[in-house]
Amino acid sequence: MSSLRVLIVDDHAIFRSGVRAELESLLGIAGEAGTVEEAVAAIEEEQPDVVLLDVHMPDGGGVEVIRRSAAGGSPPRFLALSVSDAAEDVIAVIRAGARGYVTKSISPPELADAVRRVHEGDAVFSPRLAGFVLDAFAGPAPQPETELDLLTPREREVLQHLARGYMYKEIALRLEISPKTVEAHVSSVLRKLQLSSRHELSRWAADRGL
Repeated sequence: MSSLRVLIVDDHAIFRSGVRAELESLLGIAGEAGTVEEAVAAIEEEQPDVVLLDVHMPDGGGVEVIRRSAAGGSPPRFLALSVSDAAEDVIAVIRAGARGYVTKSISPPELADAVRRVHEGDAVFSPRLAGFVLDAFAGPAPQPETELDLLTPREREVLQHLARGYMYKEIALRLEISPKTVEAHVSSVLRKLQLSSRHELSRWAADRGL
């Protein structure tokens, strides 16, 4: 039997027993847990190499187990084993720190192999789930829809008044703020829009119908 030790976490005792029966001839079993509290305590006490982790449990689920284990020092590797193949579940548990995600339709030999690979540092996913992770993590960072989205609501107000030809003191009176605050907002807007003068800023605003 492998010296690699696995903790099985799932809130259904029958399922835990089934996984244990299938895996105990292939891997070492460190124990079982049916709640977040039991899982966190078992991880601390048993120091398993890999935790087979259900995603949905009544008291917080897999994400909570990972979060609390990480706060305690050196957590084990986590492999999510779930009936769910929803993208939001996959992404949430991977963001929390799991190294892989497989569905409960996986065969026992494939599951044992997935556990070994996760322990060695690989990222392991059931085939159709890998695309969710690539889409969530490999794409470019979302960009603002327009340059105006870079500005705060107050900065937009100041910009609109500038575009109408108001001076700093007039804008300050209208918005009930100090001229220095208006000036600070203008400087911030210039920096965000990569413009160099109030004249350029007024023209930029006018061109966009502000």
